[in-house]
Amino acid sequence: MNPENISGNPNPVSAECDNNKYDKLSPEIKSVIEKIAGEANVYYDEPMKKHTTFRIGGPAECFVTVGDRDTLKEIISFTRKNGIPVFLLGNGSNILVSDTGVKGLVIALSGEFNEVRTDGEFLYAGAGATMARMASEALNSGLTGLEFAAGIPGTLGGGMIMNAGAYGGEFKDVTESVDVIGPDGEIATLSNEEMRFGYRTSFIKNKDYIVIGAKIKLTKGNPEEIKALMADLAERRRSKQPLEYPSAGSTFKRPEGYFAGKLISDSGLGGFAVGDAEVSVKHNGFVINKGNASAADVKELIDKVRAKVLEDSGVELEPEVIFLGEF
Repeated sequence: MNPENISGNPNPVSAECDNNKYDKLSPEIKSVIEKIAGEANVYYDEPMKKHTTFRIGGPAECFVTVGDRDTLKEIISFTRKNGIPVFLLGNGSNILVSDTGVKGLVIALSGEFNEVRTDGEFLYAGAGATMARMASEALNSGLTGLEFAAGIPGTLGGGMIMNAGAYGGEFKDVTESVDVIGPDGEIATLSNEEMRFGYRTSFIKNKDYIVIGAKIKLTKGNPEEIKALMADLAERRRSKQPLEYPSAGSTFKRPEGYFAGKLISDSGLGGFAVGDAEVSVKHNGFVINKGNASAADVKELIDKVRAKVLEDSGVELEPEVIFLGEF
């Protein structure tokens, strides 16, 4: 089993579901899910370490690939009505899945959700499209504005929810509109203003909305200059980030007025480890998996780093990584 792990949204979407009351999927529920999604697209006890950039995580109770809007609407409606927890998986690049795994459904988007196309100065992408592919399509069409996204290891859906950005660029700067499935189960289009983008957040983060696609406004540029900028940003990433090890990217959000990596370095935590989870020596803002780190190792390391930085500098670091499952 190796479904494409290039789907949409890094947040739970069953706001009405109380995980404390949820037990497990019944045979009847499983049968309905298989009927909606197609039996070939449904997997049980799927190891989540296969679908996260940390290469960590216990089994998903039910892992489902969905390739079109109608199927996604139907399966989301069904899970909401039946109190089943749901998580839409993006590229697995910003999450830490617990060692005990994930209850309910993990949905990976495929098919039409992976499409990317340009029309004039607009780029249209499905929630499952990788940011790297979007940046490449923009380059091929001579459009500038998405260079910042070329090296971000995530997808459009997650990028919209988190207002992903790097090297001075953010999605809030280029997003025209976002297509979502709303709390009422209907498809709606939200404008840039309605998205209320902020630093690594948006209006729909932690709300009952599901990103299914977006319209990006770019401008005509010089392809050679666009390509050169993308190459420069890629080299800066390679030289400064521990890309040779599994990780979830930047572990902490940037505290206002500070840099997380600098605070961690000032506390002498570079190379500090719990099991095979380690604060990267190359970039102290990254927690890496040196080989066989467990989710418990990573969580303990993050907690110890936060406590030490708070003690030394008075600054409370906020994790950028999303914790999925029981910790």
